[in-house]
Amino acid sequence: MKLVFIIGDAAVGKMTVGQELMKITGLRLFHNHMTIEPVIEIFGKYDGKTVFELRDVVFTNFAASDAYGMIFTLMMDFDMPSEWEYLEHVKSIFAPYGTEFYYVELIAPQEIRLQRNVSENRLKYKASKRDIEISNQRLINDDKKHRCVSREGEFTFENYLRIDNSDKEPSEVAKFIKESFNL
Repeated sequence: MKLVFIIGDAAVGKMTVGQELMKITGLRLFHNHMTIEPVIEIFGKYDGKTVFELRDVVFTNFAASDAYGMIFTLMMDFDMPSEWEYLEHVKSIFAPYGTEFYYVELIAPQEIRLQRNVSENRLKYKASKRDIEISNQRLINDDKKHRCVSREGEFTFENYLRIDNSDKEPSEVAKFIKESFNL
């Protein structure tokens, strides 16, 4: 089995690239808002404990399946040890099944991410982003509070790509990922 982590800042294009990568590989997409949005809908707010428990159920059952693999998207604050621990936690669920791990970090400047924050595709799958003013302000504030872009050499895992997708189509990025990792 293969597990491709697509990591990046808000509105960098993780889900959209994941959608394109799913189209050209046998990998299934599990983007982070697939658990966030239902939890917000049910609880009326974000509840991290429930989100993480739901993800663990999906990861556990998927890892034990005969599927080719999964694409999982997430934001990561590189300054928070708990974020690194979460990556290791997810890997620990898949590792007993001989899973191969791949890491893609997408980067783009804030002005491009603000443009992408209002894309039709993003708003279709992420109801919590539909109040554009609040969503844009959250993106700007999160950029001030969190470091969601790695430093040179900080990501030391094998099978790692760092892609500035500022001026690249999602399908082009997906094709590059597929070819680079032979997926």
